[in-house]
Amino acid sequence: MENNELLRRAEDLRDRCERRSVVTATGFLTPAEAQALGRWAERFPDSGLFLSGSREGCERVRAFFLPDWLAPEDLDLADYIRAVRIEAHFGEPGHRDYLGAILGLGIERGSLGDLLVQGTQAHIFCLPSVEPLLLEELSRAGRVGVKTFPCELSDVPLPERKVRRVSFTVKSPRFDAVLSSMFGLSRTTAAELIRLGAATLNYEVCGKPDAPVAPGDTLSLRGRGKGVLTETGGRSRKDRLFMEAEIFL
Repeated sequence: MENNELLRRAEDLRDRCERRSVVTATGFLTPAEAQALGRWAERFPDSGLFLSGSREGCERVRAFFLPDWLAPEDLDLADYIRAVRIEAHFGEPGHRDYLGAILGLGIERGSLGDLLVQGTQAHIFCLPSVEPLLLEELSRAGRVGVKTFPCELSDVPLPERKVRRVSFTVKSPRFDAVLSSMFGLSRTTAAELIRLGAATLNYEVCGKPDAPVAPGDTLSLRGRGKGVLTETGGRSRKDRLFMEAEIFL
C-alpha cells in the first residue's frame, strides 16, 4: 500500500472511530507501513492508535483506532486476529511453500499476519474473515499434504530469533558506514548499493548514504540479510564510535 493511500485510510478510520465511538482497524501492515503510520500518529497524539500483530515481536501488525473509553490492554485481540495451526505430513514445507499455497487460495497478503514455520508445523495469524477458508481449503504446501486447525493466540509458539552479534567502530553513525561494518563491505561499495536502492533503513528504501543511524534502527541489504543496531557508546583513541549490532540468522 502506498503511504499516501495508507494515511488517507488511517484518517478515515480515525474519524469513524471518533464519530461512532467504535474500534476501527486496518488489515495487516508491512513493517514499513507500520513505521509510516507511527510517524503519522506522532502528529495526532489523540488518535488512539494501537499497533498489534497479536503477540510481542510480530513484524506484520494491524493498526487499531480505539475510542477513548477503551484502553489497549482491554482490547480482545481474538475478535480481530485469529491463528491457524498447520501440520505437514511426510515433509517440511518452507515459508515460501506455505505462503504460496495460501495466496493461491485467493487470500490477499493484507489479510495475513506473521507466518511462523518450525519443522513440520507452522502457524499463521490472519483476519477472522479468512480463517474459515484456511481451515477448509488449505490442503497442500508445495508438494506436501497439510492439515489445518484453529489455534488460540496464546498457544502460538513464537520462535526465538537467532542472531549473530557483531562489534565495530565507525567514524560517524552514517548509514553507509554502519551498513558496511555490519555486512563486511567496503564503505564505497555500501554507499553505491545504497544509491542503487538495495538497502533499507527501518524497512524503507533509503538512498542517502549519509542518513543518520541510531540504536534500535533496522538495516537490511539485499542478498546479505538484515540486522538491528543495538548499542552505541564511547570512542576509541582514534575518535571512532563503538557500536554493536545483531544480524538475524
